[in-house]
Parts: sequence; C-alpha cells; structure tokens
Amino acid sequence: MLKNQIKTVIFLGALTGILLAVGWFWQGRMGLTIAIAVAILINFGTYWYSDKIVLKMYKAQPASKTEYPKLYKMVRDLAKKAKMPMPKLYILAQAAPNAFATGRDPKHAAVAVTNGALELLTDAELKGVLAHEMSHILHRDTLIMTVAATVAGVISYIAIIARFSAIFGMGDGDNNILGLLVIAILTPILAMIIQLAISRSREYMADEGGARLVGSGKSLASALEKLDGYSRRIPFRGASKATSHMFITNPFRGGLLSTHPPVKERVKRLRGLRF
Repeated sequence: MLKNQIKTVIFLGALTGILLAVGWFWQGRMGLTIAIAVAILINFGTYWYSDKIVLKMYKAQPASKTEYPKLYKMVRDLAKKAKMPMPKLYILAQAAPNAFATGRDPKHAAVAVTNGALELLTDAELKGVLAHEMSHILHRDTLIMTVAATVAGVISYIAIIARFSAIFGMGDGDNNILGLLVIAILTPILAMIIQLAISRSREYMADEGGARLVGSGKSLASALEKLDGYSRRIPFRGASKATSHMFITNPFRGGLLSTHPPVKERVKRLRGLRF
C-alpha cells in the first residue's frame, strides 16, 4: 500500500509539472504565473465543491435510515471498525449496478449506491463494495483522483487551444509552431497516461483496504465479477467519462485507456490476499 502512495505523489507531481511547463512555454513567466494560479483555483474548487457537483449530476437522493436500514447498518458498522465518521448515504435511481464515494475528507464524505447494485449483490458482496468505497474516503482518494482528473482536463483544454494556434499559424516562427504542436499532441497524452496511472493505483489500494475492513477479499472479488458482468449488459444512463474514475467499476467499456485496472487482475489480487 505504501508503494502505491509513493507512486501517487510522484504522478501528481508530474501532472502538475506538465501544467506548469505548458504555462512557461506559452507565455514565459506570465504563463507560469497563470498556470500556478489555475492550479490553485482547481485545487480550491475541487476541495470544496466536487462532492456536491457529482451528487447533483447523478441526481443522487439521500438514503434514510428508515428506508434502507440494512444499508445504513452496514455503513455504520464499517465506519466504526475503520474509526471514521459515518459518511452520508445516497441512492442512484439506476438499473446499472455500481457505486462511488465522494467528498474532500472523512468528515465531509458520501457513499452512493445504485438500485441495481442493491438488487444484484448479496449482503456480503454489498458490504465488500461499501468497504472499498470507505477505503477510498479514508485514503483521501476521492479528492486526489478528482484533482488529477481536473488538472488533466485543463491540460487537454490548453492542448486544443495550441492545436488551433498551430493550424492557423498563430505562433511566431517555425520553432514556436513546432512547440505548439508538441503541446497539442504530446501533453494531453502524457496527462491522460498519468491520470490513469493514479486512478488505477488508488483502485488497487481501495480493494486491499476494503478487504482488510471486512477481513477477506473474497466477497469484494465476487461483487466485482458481478458488477463487471452486468455493467456490460445494462448501460449506466447519463454517465460521464469525466467522472468514470469515481465508480467501483468503469461505467464504460474498459481497455488500455480505462480508468480502472482489469477486473480479472483485481479479482486475482483480492482472492490472493491473506490477513
């Protein structure tokens, strides 16, 4: 787990470095200053508002103790075992089985589960999924991955501007146009690769952390197999690729550019855990 923590620090540093380097190339010291200001604004906005935005985006509804007593008890027991505040609970009116966590820290966190997941999973499997999400909260993954996705998005936006600048000859000389093309083509690819590396690393950590909370990796492994299988048949209505990193399984098709590690590899690791 420590190895993944170190990787995350390195990857986040690299992502921020790309943003600052692009700013420096764009307008020298002024561009660097703007890039620093953008980085600060991104972190400020993400820290305070990311959870509210995503919950509203997916029309999440609060899950009351009277309506969902079993779900409430599971989360309360896991929070007690993890020695963390109980997160707020939300339900997504979606047939597609999935779940995610959001919030800037354990004191301001929420866990959302779809109706599909509640209907599909056994109690043990659901508990494994909830433990995974609460592990994300404990390790501040909900904030880290959102910051990474937002910074990568800004870099991609700058790349689009650079692309148009190069196409319409807005650079001063061939060297500058070449530089604009480098920004337009290479930087978004690098940013995306780093973001995916951060997301995948945190997923492995949450899998292990969730398994430790429930005392075994088998229930979470079984849940992942079910979630992955059903998600291929039942589309997640209104899902956004910008938030796909938040879910326990990718709402979209996987592949080399997936925000999540392969489910088979996650299941293999979980089944191999011994506590």
